[in-house]
Amino acid sequence: MVIRPVAGCAGAIVAILTFVSFPERAPAQGSGASAPSSVTGAGVMLHSVSVDFPDPGRLFPGGDKANAINNNCLACHSAGMVLTQPRLSRAEWEAEVNKMRNIYKAPVDASDVPTIIDYLADLNPAK
Repeated sequence: MVIRPVAGCAGAIVAILTFVSFPERAPAQGSGASAPSSVTGAGVMLHSVSVDFPDPGRLFPGGDKANAINNNCLACHSAGMVLTQPRLSRAEWEAEVNKMRNIYKAPVDASDVPTIIDYLADLNPAK
């Protein structure tokens, strides 16, 4: 087990646990992937899992229109997570952006807020 401190959103420190195990079983035939494995010790059983995460390198589309959201929101959110949110009205997006700044202390400059809200409201407008 390796513990590495990683700076998270708004300066929070998160410990990431990395478990390195060597599966005793051979990979499933034809799959190319390792078969799930389990390790037991001191009364604790750990199981391996496979998880697909969104592409962290993805940016918000829109070129210059997306600069404010790319420069501010990607510090804590993936574009994929935001782009798959339910349709919200302009007022609801404004409340969300203000919550990020005021409650969660996201370091978003006040001058970028209207541009971010416009981008989000125009992206997938609520009916």
